[in-house]
Amino acid sequence: MNFLSYLPICALLVVLPAQAASCPDMFADGVAPQVLNETLRIGTVQLCNADYAVLASESTKGPLWSAEDLTEENLEIADRTRRQGSFYPDERLPVSMRAALEDYRSSGFDRGHMTPSGDEPGVQAQQQSFLLSNIVPQTAELNRGPWEGVESAVRGWARQEGEIFVVTGPGYDPDQTRTIGAGRIPVPAVTWKAIYDPAANGMGAYVCLNTRRPTCRITSVALLTELVGIDPFPALPASLKDHVSAMPPIRETPEALSRQPRSRELLQEWGSKAAQKALKALLKALVQ
Repeated sequence: MNFLSYLPICALLVVLPAQAASCPDMFADGVAPQVLNETLRIGTVQLCNADYAVLASESTKGPLWSAEDLTEENLEIADRTRRQGSFYPDERLPVSMRAALEDYRSSGFDRGHMTPSGDEPGVQAQQQSFLLSNIVPQTAELNRGPWEGVESAVRGWARQEGEIFVVTGPGYDPDQTRTIGAGRIPVPAVTWKAIYDPAANGMGAYVCLNTRRPTCRITSVALLTELVGIDPFPALPASLKDHVSAMPPIRETPEALSRQPRSRELLQEWGSKAAQKALKALLKALVQ
């Protein structure tokens, strides 16, 4: 069982012809990430923004994935753009699929970007990154600590290589179904970023525990896919997904480093029976 499989089955596939789009330029080889569990695909719609795409889910009222073609040129524009923006609901979606600002207020969780505002070139693109269809609940310790380090590492990779494809998303533990707000927004157990570097023809993934003592690790895209039930790069060969590229280290903040648990504590914090098989495989890969 993967960590998304506990989510409720929705009655119908939501179709929004005016908003649903393919935006192939956002994806490696022009193919969108694939949700492997048929149940999870029910009640989803793909939305295109100026510089990223999301798969919005009625079950989570947020993204199952958020994808971008991250280039050095766009980052140069982003660096010249003053950071600004306010979170707002995505009114392209029906109310049944839409998170509200009230869901996050006094919840104890940050509104965590999947595609970060710091990647976005220009004011319009940056504002679109604040859509709640691009947001999941993250602990403040993760969002303001190691997750910032992951985002920084990925931007450094794009600047070095010129272009990379990035897919970001949440992963859910079926035994821990905590939700926030009247909309019952589920809190993910992990958030992750998968990266494909077309110049080097390599890839890898960062996986972060969404806890009060967060830690992030590097793993293969194949193991990530097993863990969360989403293939971020379905058009690319399995041989690439089994191998982890030489990825930039996570640029963690001093606060995050001071809180970082040892790897054996990873399983203790997230020890549900349903999750243990995949987690043990992940831990084995991460400590090698």
